[in-house]
Amino acid sequence: MKFVFLMDPLQTVIMEKDTTFIIMTGAHRKGHETYFLPDGGMTLTPKGIQFNVTKVIPQQDLKNPFVIQEKLVLTENDVDAVFIRTDPPFDAQYLFNTWLLDRIAQKIPVLNNPSGIRTVNEKLWATQFTSLIPRTLVGQTKKDLLDFIHQEQTVIAKPTDSFGGQGIFLIKKDGPNINVILETLTDNFSKDIILQQYIPEADIGDKRILLLDGEPIGALLRVHSDGEHRNNFFSGGKPQAVDITDRDKEIIAALKPHLQKLGLYFVGIDIIGDYLIEVNVTSPTCVQEVNRLHNLQLEDQIIAFTENLVDRYAKNDIV
Repeated sequence: MKFVFLMDPLQTVIMEKDTTFIIMTGAHRKGHETYFLPDGGMTLTPKGIQFNVTKVIPQQDLKNPFVIQEKLVLTENDVDAVFIRTDPPFDAQYLFNTWLLDRIAQKIPVLNNPSGIRTVNEKLWATQFTSLIPRTLVGQTKKDLLDFIHQEQTVIAKPTDSFGGQGIFLIKKDGPNINVILETLTDNFSKDIILQQYIPEADIGDKRILLLDGEPIGALLRVHSDGEHRNNFFSGGKPQAVDITDRDKEIIAALKPHLQKLGLYFVGIDIIGDYLIEVNVTSPTCVQEVNRLHNLQLEDQIIAFTENLVDRYAKNDIV
């Protein structure tokens, strides 16, 4: 099969960490062809979408993770599945990519479904599940933000569109820089931000659970470094093994039908204590870290699922 990966530039890939790299490795191990599609590499023609790609082979080489084979053009009829793996932000080019891929998402699998990705803001979508999330306020009005901070005593403040722990602040009611932080995050109270009740279990770490078709396939705990309140790996967090609890399973069960309906096949959810924090659908990470902690090869499960999905599309067995 031919698998196309819409992803960030190859030179940005860190072989021992990158989830896209390990999924491509799993595909190659099963005999599939893997193609790198850069941002802006799709062209809509009268005959359909063409993909300006580079055929690559992933390899275990820290300095050169890919063997570059050839540049070529594939048509939508040549491709068996497309993986959307570019990182946020969800900018105009990202939006344009999802619109183009919408045109083929009824013919071949696109993981994740582009219309589903557009529907689910990773920071805001979870707010509809009020019994699963911490107390949350979304807004830009100064009085509302300050009232919530004084009510909660301690909150986490973050943008609605960041990733990797960027722009996340811990705010205490009596902290000296509240106004400066709020002014910065809201661009002088002109842009919505998120304030959430602080969960004490954040001191222990936050849990990433990877879901495939709504079912958990692996989990880890991200633990912050000294002097840091952010647990994610971009901010220096370290992975630890962790179990999936009954509460986690309750959260997963509540999300599963929604994720399946939206075609969000491969998803990472973040949980702190008993609360759902985020639902990551654009380019979920942590596969390699989970693999190492639990001696797994999750990429094999992802590829097997994709193969099955391709077969179902070929038989028109997709609702």
